[in-house]
Amino acid sequence: MDKKQESKTNGCKEDDDHLPRMQLNHISRVCKSVDDSVEFYKKVLGFVSMERPQTFDFDGAWLFNYGIGIHLVQSKDEHKLPDNNNNDLDPMDNHISFQCEDMVALERKLKEMDIKYIKRTVGGKEDGVIDQLFFNDPDGFMIEICNCENVKLKPAGSISRIKLPYDRHNPPLELDPNAAKAS
Repeated sequence: MDKKQESKTNGCKEDDDHLPRMQLNHISRVCKSVDDSVEFYKKVLGFVSMERPQTFDFDGAWLFNYGIGIHLVQSKDEHKLPDNNNNDLDPMDNHISFQCEDMVALERKLKEMDIKYIKRTVGGKEDGVIDQLFFNDPDGFMIEICNCENVKLKPAGSISRIKLPYDRHNPPLELDPNAAKAS
């Protein structure tokens, strides 16, 4: 195959059905108040504010930490937000999940900040035990915190199709060594 054919397939051979390596880049949340959501994700989950491209013509904020970005967008239509009037927490509902090294410390933080949550433990000796904490962000989007590393993933199909990013970090993170010293 010539280079022209290979470049059309993003570096993959035409007969190769494997995709290039990917990883989660960011999640996006529509917010009633970007400021309230920024405060929540920074104080509760330790995310850090990032600069957004100045060409955006809508209000929002970018946060980043742990190799994951959160993009917050100011809502123009609150009907698109979850109805969190009943403030129910159902682990079987839509949510995002973050793995945590210290579940006890995070639960203590939720208590200190008076954030309503539910706690579950799932699994058993054979598969491993996972602790989970479920709570809502200010707009009613559910978040799970877990120690999922306690359970080994067992592919149900071909393990050769699993790709792990190991040689780079996406997105590239520009760290100013002078800024790190000042903080």
